[in-house]
Amino acid sequence: MNFQLSGKRALVTGSTTGVGFAIALELAREGAIVTINGSEPERVAAAVEFIRSEVNHAQVHGVTADLANAYGIQSLLRQCPKADILVNSLEIIERAPFEKITDSEWHRIFDVNVLSGVRLVRHYLPRMKATNWGRIVFISDDPGITPSGEMIHHGMTKAAQTAVSHGLAQFMVGTGITVNSIRAGQTLSESVAMVLAKLAPDQEISIADAEPQRAPQMPQTSRSDEIIDPTEVPAEMTCICSPDVAATNDEAQRMVGDAVSSLY
Repeated sequence: MNFQLSGKRALVTGSTTGVGFAIALELAREGAIVTINGSEPERVAAAVEFIRSEVNHAQVHGVTADLANAYGIQSLLRQCPKADILVNSLEIIERAPFEKITDSEWHRIFDVNVLSGVRLVRHYLPRMKATNWGRIVFISDDPGITPSGEMIHHGMTKAAQTAVSHGLAQFMVGTGITVNSIRAGQTLSESVAMVLAKLAPDQEISIADAEPQRAPQMPQTSRSDEIIDPTEVPAEMTCICSPDVAATNDEAQRMVGDAVSSLY
């Protein structure tokens, strides 16, 4: 399907693996000029190489920058000063008992999961407003609505992220800029796989069996028992970014398996 994204400049944060990588790959297939971002140069280079091998004439570039702080943001912006499409998919997923989460951990996860997106939107929004076109997408998940007992800090950041998305969307009403969030449920990202790998030995089961419904310690934040493959998210995301879908603004779309529903 042609979503008319050819030539659009797209930045996808946290895109060397998981949902972010799958989105970057799909945008490249649609003809967008894609910037891959990650904090490790080897993984950024590998992601760029893979997309170029999969997509003929792919216009994809890599920027190594740690977006956990303002210095890393500035480094990225020097190398990627313009973007028509901004996909904020960078996040930290960690499990910890509430009483053991230190002040520094609260600040760190907020800086990565929330402030990185805020800082990038603040930079790219003026140009989007000048051209009267832009697409801003936040990749969220269930803990923003129903945080688990051992992911309260993560859930807080996702709730904050949704609030930012909602407020920006209202601010952009009447323009050619849309702001939406995709709540992807429990996706089998690298972070989730790492959590499952830690749980499996404790449960004395295989990693394949360490799914939320079979491993009680795994945060149960979705009404679905199914873990979504990261490749199921990009099609919905590219549709939202299409110039033909200008009416889709201020949506928080929830994916469960093949189902997509609107939260507001």
